[in-house]
Amino acid sequence: MAVPPTPPASPLSVAATAAARFTGRQVTGERPLSASLTEVDLDDGRTVMVKRGEGTGAARAEAAGLRWLAAAGTVRIPAVHGDDERWLVTDRVALGRAGAGAADRFGRDLAALHATGAPAFGAAPPGGPEDAYIGLAPMRNAAGDDWPRWYAEHRVLPYLRRAVDAGTLRAAEATDVERVCERLPGLAGPPEPPARLHGDLWSGNVLWGADGQVHLIDPAAHGGHRETDLAMLRLFGCPHLDRILAAYDEAAPLAEGWADRVGVHQLFPLLVHAVLFGRGYAEQALAAARSALRRAP
Repeated sequence: MAVPPTPPASPLSVAATAAARFTGRQVTGERPLSASLTEVDLDDGRTVMVKRGEGTGAARAEAAGLRWLAAAGTVRIPAVHGDDERWLVTDRVALGRAGAGAADRFGRDLAALHATGAPAFGAAPPGGPEDAYIGLAPMRNAAGDDWPRWYAEHRVLPYLRRAVDAGTLRAAEATDVERVCERLPGLAGPPEPPARLHGDLWSGNVLWGADGQVHLIDPAAHGGHRETDLAMLRLFGCPHLDRILAAYDEAAPLAEGWADRVGVHQLFPLLVHAVLFGRGYAEQALAAARSALRRAP
C-alpha cells in the first residue's frame, strides 16, 4: 500500500521568519500578542520577542536605543538579536512580581544610567536616526546645548502645533503652553548635563523580571534632562515608586525643587499623548502648564 506523503509543515509567519533569520535558530512555535508583537520559541529552548516597526526606521531607532542603554551596564535591557527596516528581535523578559528590593536596585541603576551621559541634549543613540519615534509619534533627535531652549523647540512645541492643527487644543489654550516655554529658563532649575535617557519611561515599559531585576523595554532613547525620565515614571504611576525615587535620590541627589518641576517635564509626554489619543491628555497638559505658570518667577 502506498505511503501517503507527509503534509507540509505550517508556513512560518513573517515575524517567525525574522526570528529565525536574526538568531540563526529554527522556530518551534509562535504566539502573536498583538498586531505588532509576537513571541517566538526557538529550537534551543529560548523565546524571543519579535516586534514590527510601525514607522519608517522605527525598528532601527529602537534597536539603537536598546544597545545604547545596555552599553551603560546599569539597568537591565533585553539583548538585541537583530533588526532591519521593519523588524526587531530581542530577548524575552520572564516576568515576576514587583518587589521592594528590585525597586531599590532600579532606583540606583537608573541614576547610574543617567550619569553615563550623552553628547548633547537631543543626541541620538550611536547608529540611531535623527528622525525617531516615541511610541507611534515621530520624535526628532536634534542636538542642543541649552536644555530650556532645546526642550521647548524640539520636545514641547512640535507636539503643541500638531495638537492645535488637529483641533485637539484650541489656539487660545496653546498660549499657556507657549508661555511656559518662554519662561523655561526660570522654571528649569539648576543646569544639568545631558543624561542618557530611556525617553519613554512609563510603567508599561518597566518590566519586573522573575530574576528580581527591573528590565526596560521600548525606549525612545536620547540625551535629555534626567528629571524627564522621573516625571514620566510618575505620570501613570509605577509600583514602589516612592522607593525607586528615594533610592535614586540617595545615589544621585536631585536638585532642590525637582518635585515642583514634574509638570514641566510631563508637558512633553502629555502633548505626545494628546496628539495620539485626544482631548483628555490635552486637558492634562494645560493643567500642567497652568500649574507651572503659577510657580513661575
